[in-house]
Amino acid sequence: MPAQYYEGVGRRKTSTARVRLTATAGGVTVNGKPAEEYFTRDGDLQKSLSPLRVTGREAQVTVTVRVSGGGVTGQAGAVCMGLARALVKLDETFKPALRKEGLMTRDNRMKERKKPGLKRARKAPTYTKR
Repeated sequence: MPAQYYEGVGRRKTSTARVRLTATAGGVTVNGKPAEEYFTRDGDLQKSLSPLRVTGREAQVTVTVRVSGGGVTGQAGAVCMGLARALVKLDETFKPALRKEGLMTRDNRMKERKKPGLKRARKAPTYTKR
């Protein structure tokens, strides 16, 4: 029988991450690759694993992540939120520390849509008098 796991879903921009957390020592796997291999930029790796650092559980859990959509930074934010939610399901006492660090709040900033008559969301075409 497989070990019990705790699941959390995180979202950021258009990315969605499903994080499974097992309370046995292991590594972090993202889409079948080690996290260091998937998140090549150091800032993205640190951001995605920050809930483990805040709770002091870096070497005590096994994390498996399925993430899709968006870009690398959005995916790192989604993994961060999903991991924080899974840790709260593992142990409810982590919630105040994670909330204080801002890891339990969804970042709702999205790309603004392009408007008709404009080049981008807000950039207007250059005004010409003649």
